[in-house]
Amino acid sequence: MAIPRDFINELVARIDIVDLIDAKVPLKKAGKNHSACCPFHSEKSPSFTVSRDKQFYHCFGCGAHGNVIDFVMEYDRLDFIDAIEDLAGQLGVEVPREQGSGPKRDEGLSRDLYQLMEEASLYFQNQLRQNNDKQKVLDYLTHRGLSNEVVEHFNIGFAPDGWDGLLSRYRQSPGAQDKLLTAGMVIENDNGKRYDRFRDRLMFPIRDRRGRVIGFGGRVLGDGTPKYLNSPETPIFHKGNELYGLYELKQKHRDAQKVLIVEGYMDVVALAQFGVDYAVASLGTSTTAEQFQLLLRSAKEVVCCYDGDRAGVEAAWRALETALPLLKPGNQVKFMFLPEGEDPDTMVRQVGKDVFESQVDEAQLLPEFLFETLAKQHGSDKGTLAKQAIKLIEKVQDTVLQSLLLENLAYKLGMNSAEELKKKLGFSAKEQAKPLQTKALKGRGTPLRLAIALLVQNPLLGEGLPEQPALKHLKMAGIDLLTLLLDITRKQVKNSAQLLEQFRGDNQLSTLKKLTQWDHQVADENLHFEFRKTLVWLNNQYIEQRYQELSLKQNHTKDERIQLTKLIAVIKGLK
Repeated sequence: MAIPRDFINELVARIDIVDLIDAKVPLKKAGKNHSACCPFHSEKSPSFTVSRDKQFYHCFGCGAHGNVIDFVMEYDRLDFIDAIEDLAGQLGVEVPREQGSGPKRDEGLSRDLYQLMEEASLYFQNQLRQNNDKQKVLDYLTHRGLSNEVVEHFNIGFAPDGWDGLLSRYRQSPGAQDKLLTAGMVIENDNGKRYDRFRDRLMFPIRDRRGRVIGFGGRVLGDGTPKYLNSPETPIFHKGNELYGLYELKQKHRDAQKVLIVEGYMDVVALAQFGVDYAVASLGTSTTAEQFQLLLRSAKEVVCCYDGDRAGVEAAWRALETALPLLKPGNQVKFMFLPEGEDPDTMVRQVGKDVFESQVDEAQLLPEFLFETLAKQHGSDKGTLAKQAIKLIEKVQDTVLQSLLLENLAYKLGMNSAEELKKKLGFSAKEQAKPLQTKALKGRGTPLRLAIALLVQNPLLGEGLPEQPALKHLKMAGIDLLTLLLDITRKQVKNSAQLLEQFRGDNQLSTLKKLTQWDHQVADENLHFEFRKTLVWLNNQYIEQRYQELSLKQNHTKDERIQLTKLIAVIKGLK
């Protein structure tokens, strides 16, 4: 279900970027713009500017750049859809969805489920403080060495023993009971009888990136089974897309340098108790591509922590295969293996924070783990090892990492260079996608570049402008981009932020973003004149082009002869 483009445009138009950013990063007036120290990298003097006219922010230090949607995505570490929902929530409006090929999402149901899950979390927290059996839970928490601060930070609660502790709170609301069933908090047996899913368990609420409770993990307090019980898949909870503790990590570290991924809820909580507060947990599954993307957006360094037994190594290998196609320049993935019988919870209690973190720092780099594992799998069979390694390396999109892995493989195979390896083994590197129509934009002074820059920085220049049919036939690299911009700005586009939002996901976006910051040295009072002058020049270029086409043609039709005569007269007039 896609979000309508008109709604996104309205959102960008209604939320003022200066007000939005100033609430999170205090801004100071600096001429026409506002400035601050960049929230996305460390700096002592302000290089972060926000333009109310363009509704854009730009950092001259690190290059961070975008509109209100980009800022929320980057600052709050949200994906596009979550950022849209967050901004819509600030305006108090619902996010509409267009009918598409995907399954329809019931927004009203989702809202009700979020509310019920939040109520359930509060209920479990209250039970931890008020239930008659609270002492055994408090004793358990004390035994595990968890402080009140950590319990409150993760909103840990208690699901009391009994069949209807949570369910009974909604006796007067059959509709709410139905939604509790949908949310996975209640189970219905074959006879239609309903009862609480979680009973006599320590409760760990699972929050999404916006902090909403979407599911729970429940740990048994005694020796019962299963040890951990998790919420099932629901309309708002998809375990392959979420990570336990990620929201809490961001509350502690807005710009975390590293993130440690472990297997259990208690591992995350115990590590936080010892000051290792940058751990998250997968939710009972192998780490998915969606989870890895979340991790890589949250920190540049991801350390995967596994048991040192065979199952742990196999899980690490699956994680490596998942991560390889997702890595971008600057990302680093490492693998940490614990002694047999240990987990992060028990380990950190034995050795303490400093020793544990030193082992995190010494975790195996991805290339080391890759080749060490292949060597163990294939022994002296270098041919099979090489084929398997090439198959994996071809998936890597980061050309720097890919070159490093190839050089490493060449060395291990006794070859002189990666180039020799490529030739002998037939390595096929994927070509990196290149932005279209950039040749004409490289020269600083071309009229085409100026026309695009003026239009991107001042979209109102295109409002009400007559059609330019000749430009659609002009053979010039970059002209398609200009004609597209003219078509868009002819409609109601108020500022640069709205205009560039039309290009989200397009490979021309980076070029356009650069042009929003280009100093074209045209004074404000001359913008309209200079812009029209570039259009006149481009139209004249088409006249020259058409004249050349007809001049080189051998046999002309009557209409072509008339057209050629007119073109000659026009060109004489131009000269």
